[in-house]
This record gives sequence, C-alpha cells and structure tokens, in this order.
Amino acid sequence: MTARLWCEQPIYFQAAFAFDEIKALASQHPEWKTTQPFKAVLDRDEQALAAAGEKGLLEIVETTHSGMTTEQFSKTVLDWIATARHPRFKRPYTDLVYQPMVELLNYLRANGFKPLSSPVAASSSCGHGRERFTAFQPEQVVGSSGVVKFQMGPDGKPVLMKLPQIEFVDDGPGKPVGINRFIGRRPIFAFGNSDGDQQMLEWTAAGGGARFMGLVHHTDAEREYAYDRQSKIGKLDKALDEAKAKNWTIVDMKNDWKKVFAFEP
Repeated sequence: MTARLWCEQPIYFQAAFAFDEIKALASQHPEWKTTQPFKAVLDRDEQALAAAGEKGLLEIVETTHSGMTTEQFSKTVLDWIATARHPRFKRPYTDLVYQPMVELLNYLRANGFKPLSSPVAASSSCGHGRERFTAFQPEQVVGSSGVVKFQMGPDGKPVLMKLPQIEFVDDGPGKPVGINRFIGRRPIFAFGNSDGDQQMLEWTAAGGGARFMGLVHHTDAEREYAYDRQSKIGKLDKALDEAKAKNWTIVDMKNDWKKVFAFEP
C-alpha cells in the first residue's frame, strides 16, 4: 500500500528544508543576492520564486542536496528536522503527521500489509528520519532522488557523494514508475491527495482482485488547510473528478476526521 501522511501547506516540507539551506549557505555565496532563483528565496519574494517555476525549484534542490556524502546529507536533514518549525503552527514539522493516517497504517500493519510512503516533492530529503515518527524505514520511502557517485574519501574509506543532478522525480506519471522501480509490484491499497497522485491511483485500480483507491480532500481551514482545484501546492482537480466518476473513496478532512494532528485536544 502507499499512503499520504503529512501536511503540505504552505509549501512542501522538502522545499522548506531547501529554502532554509539556501539561507544558511548564503554567506558563502554572495552572488546569490543578485542571482535567481536564490535571490527570490533570500528576499522571500514569492512572486519571483513562482516565476522561476519547476526549473528554479530544481536548481535550488540540486544546490542544497549536493556536494556532500550521503551520511553528511542525512545529518544535515536530521539537524534541520530537530530545529525547524512550521510557519503557521509553530511546531516541529514532525508534529504535523495526520493522526488518522498513522492509525490506518498501524491497523494495516497488524493485518499483514507492508506500507510505503510516496512523497510528492522535488526531493526525498525528509525521508531521512521519517521512521522517527511514522515507523517508516528509509527503504519504505519511494521518493524523488538525486544522482550519487561512489568514490574514495580523504581517509581512504568509500563514500557515496551526492551530485547536483536529479535522477528521478516522484510525481504524476513518475509515481507508479517509482513504485515499480523500488518494489517491483503494484499496490492494492493507495491513498493520495492531489493530481500528482492520479496516475498512481489509476495504476493501482488497474490491477486484479480487490483494490482500494482513496483521496484525502483538504477541507478543514481551521485545523489544517482548505484547498483543491485552485491551489498552487497540491492541486486536486482531475483526480477529484476521476475519484467521483469511478467511486474511489474520498475522505473529507473536516467531516470525517475527529482529529487531524496528534497534538489536538
């Protein structure tokens, strides 16, 4: 099975990590003050950042996710997770995991399922350490990835060095491709929350036997966020229409979830 696990507004957590890294590294790169898309991040210029589009985001990711070993990168991510706070909730990002989804995962594990997480973002950086709060091991996270190169370190020990190149983007048609690549089998139970999950749900539905396809519909502006067709992040349009036409399960966050996050009373 694959599952949708955590809050993605106002930006994906992985993007928040990349933006914070740009700010942290800015003193070493004075040219970023006048070079896009880095200038947009430093100036908090959302319009300029949006204008940079996917190409600009990938450049930011390539810059912040390379030039170090995989071990060094994992430490950087874990250090960020330990200190970063969500801009609205003022809580660690690790607090913003959907409690009903955690309960669902526990139920499915108890009944013989092997859950996988398929995050939508330009990087699977926050997959490192995810096992701390959702019991996902790194090998159970199917996400976007960058190119790594085997080489000998200064101490003569082998390392994997992260290069400034995206290897695979886990979104849209890439999701079922990634799932097949990593685990070599079709899910029988899949949850998504955006048009980026549509092909994964279609691929799940095309298999034989009993299948479950579900969408989390973000309808609770008070406890989380309310967005679908007009959202720039996590747009839910075509997949929502297909779910209604094909009788996939649609979970209304406001009406169906008694609790969104574990910290709620």
